[in-house]
Amino acid sequence: MMSLRYPSRLVRQINKITRKNCRCFSAPTRITTMKDKLNHGPNLKEFITGSSEPILTERPNIPYLPDDIQDISKRKVFFDVYGCQMNLNDTDIVWSILEKEGFERTEIEEEADIFLVMTCAIREGAETKIWHRLDHLRGFKRRRALSKHKNRPVKIAILGCMAERLKEKLVEKEKAVDVVAGPDSYRDLPRLLALTDSGQTAVNVLLSLDETYADVVPVRLNQDSVSAFISIMRGCDNMCTYCIVPFTRGRERSRPITSIVDEVRYLSDQGVKEVTLLGQNVNSYRDVSTQSEARDTQMAKGFKTVYKNKKGGLRFADLLDKVSSVDPEMRIRFTAAHPKDFPDEVLQVISERANICKLLHLPAQSGCSAVLARMRRGYTRHAYLQLVHHVTHAIPGVGLSTDMICGFCGETEEEFQETLSLMQLVDYNVAFLFPYSMREKTTAYRRYKDDVPEQVKKERHSRMIELYRKKSQLLNEAEIGNTHLVLVESIVKKTGQILGRNELYIKVLFDQTEILAQDGGRRAVTPGDYVAVKIVGAKSSVLSGIPLYHTSIRDFYRETSWGDRHAVRM
Repeated sequence: MMSLRYPSRLVRQINKITRKNCRCFSAPTRITTMKDKLNHGPNLKEFITGSSEPILTERPNIPYLPDDIQDISKRKVFFDVYGCQMNLNDTDIVWSILEKEGFERTEIEEEADIFLVMTCAIREGAETKIWHRLDHLRGFKRRRALSKHKNRPVKIAILGCMAERLKEKLVEKEKAVDVVAGPDSYRDLPRLLALTDSGQTAVNVLLSLDETYADVVPVRLNQDSVSAFISIMRGCDNMCTYCIVPFTRGRERSRPITSIVDEVRYLSDQGVKEVTLLGQNVNSYRDVSTQSEARDTQMAKGFKTVYKNKKGGLRFADLLDKVSSVDPEMRIRFTAAHPKDFPDEVLQVISERANICKLLHLPAQSGCSAVLARMRRGYTRHAYLQLVHHVTHAIPGVGLSTDMICGFCGETEEEFQETLSLMQLVDYNVAFLFPYSMREKTTAYRRYKDDVPEQVKKERHSRMIELYRKKSQLLNEAEIGNTHLVLVESIVKKTGQILGRNELYIKVLFDQTEILAQDGGRRAVTPGDYVAVKIVGAKSSVLSGIPLYHTSIRDFYRETSWGDRHAVRM
């Protein structure tokens, strides 16, 4: 049993009172009296604030912050966001929390009082960009201190994964940093920022087992965007040897389905036309807070995991079903999905719902079974190819995206060639390709040696990119003559052309012109419109076309079946 240790001052005073009371009361009464004294005695807040009040006197309404801390409302914050889509959503969560506390937002550096840098630690390149940004902000902070606005000192806060990974270095070496806050401590930001007024660096990088920010309605920084991101879960339990995420974002936990559906409905009411569901492994989503008779699916043959799957609750297929039913005219995307648990129930829902985009993210990471074993991915090359075959037949015309790493510990040229051959076999519409970057705390850091020379990594990375561009060029050229449903995102300032994306997340460009509207008239195209576009040109990363008419998801796929327009491919 854990024993509680009280501060020595409190113990001495309790003992003194107890000895005095022993003369007058029986043992049971003495115990009751001591408990009463403790209940009316000091609490954690008094010790934090350094109260000089007598230990056993009551002080109602004790503030959590010291009295000399200034009001932090009305200060202007400037956001710097780096990294993944999860960071974009986290930024919206942070802004929702700060806005309620009276902070203001600015997009002009010179007006800012607080710089919030949302960081990424997944690769060395991402961290290098952030260190360069910190150099700039340090100089900005010094210049403000010497200017006529020195009464408005600049505060710098490092948020997110890099804050969790490099907390000691940020506090001890980067003296210009005022706040270090990890991914699970955003609710604490108002207090942390207030503490900096006393000259101290405020740090909270504690990881949580249950924080999902389910009750925080994100306030989008870009209110004009037709798309939005929704975090359905946080953390990861997969423990791939190369990955820092479990150490910077903690254990895997899922948001309740009701809160996710409510957020989708809220965004739909705001006019958002596309949402992307985010998680480190969305297919392992499980709302264990909900009573359900949902079956536990078996992992496909050839796949395994290092952690025990949760039991009961609603699964990702249930979530997709409910989310896609909120608004049939809102596109639904999701990322990322680990290949090891891609149940048929998910594929079935995707194939049945016109508004769930037919682009599946199947991150292979490598095409070599030996490298995959060192990465602890839980599958072989053969099992992965079987999954691709199953997916492409379950959803005719499905698009595929992937992540690939070259130069992982011990990777030989022969092993890398297997990655290139996998990229030849599988038609990836979108690919995210990276040279390996060793991260501290990961299993690879403890167990393996980063022995592939940097020059070799760069050369292999270039070869992957070259192959991917050739393949995607051919895939895009095959779309010439087809008509795509395009969600319009923006107008390109330089050219005046319209930019949108098709169902496979490929950019589509076309000229602005008035086209047939659904009411029978003609009108120009604006962001948020669904437009039928005939593809007439293709490059490796963008399509060009001619706009035909305004439409909707239901009307377009009533006229044009997705499966009829695309052949099953491997």
